[in-house]
Amino acid sequence: MFGLGVLINAGAVLAGGVLGLFLNKGMRKNLQEALMAGCGVASMFIGIAGTLQGMLHIENGTITTGGSMLLIFSLVLGGLAGEAIGIERRMDTLGEALKRLFHAEKDARFVEGFVNTSLIICVGAMAIVGSIQDGFQGDATMLTAKAVLDFSIVIVFASTYGPGVLCSALAILVYEGSLTLAAHFVGNFIGEALVADLSFIGSALIFCVGVNIAFGKKFRVGNMLPALLVPVAYAVIR
Repeated sequence: MFGLGVLINAGAVLAGGVLGLFLNKGMRKNLQEALMAGCGVASMFIGIAGTLQGMLHIENGTITTGGSMLLIFSLVLGGLAGEAIGIERRMDTLGEALKRLFHAEKDARFVEGFVNTSLIICVGAMAIVGSIQDGFQGDATMLTAKAVLDFSIVIVFASTYGPGVLCSALAILVYEGSLTLAAHFVGNFIGEALVADLSFIGSALIFCVGVNIAFGKKFRVGNMLPALLVPVAYAVIR
């Protein structure tokens, strides 16, 4: 049954969020800040590792690099497109609407929690590859493994950001659900090279999210999301 992995992942996010809110009641501010700094640094290294995995190759015992132009064009063109569309502004608007829906107008970190958590759990390699496997092969193994990781991440995020984090389950359903449906109907046209490129660019975006979490907002990562469309265009024309 395709789509099962998406449901498991969304359920894990909700469960982790509820547990994190419970822990939040007795957690001091300095502990919350320490947890967020740790999550930010960990996210940065996860992003660096995934990006380097896409760029570094071993040929005849020598390490070579590749994909630099794809990375540059993806981030630059994707960033320009995202700024023109105003994706992050729209995400903030959605966050504000959810904030009113759940009567959390006094929660100053609701929108920040929703946006940051949605980005960190959606743009990574496991979300992309796992959704494709779930849709094309009906294999929910990777998304189930991701659900365990997200459960842990969301506990920490919810304990610091608050209720807005729970709404990231909606982002999981929409983002991973769309990828799963697309893979189910056009999976035969998705090659391994495209999956690798999507994971590569997604990892670069995770690094940017990690910087925002650890050091405050430095990148408008929401506006950089169209970068994931550049590898698709590249796969079509090459």
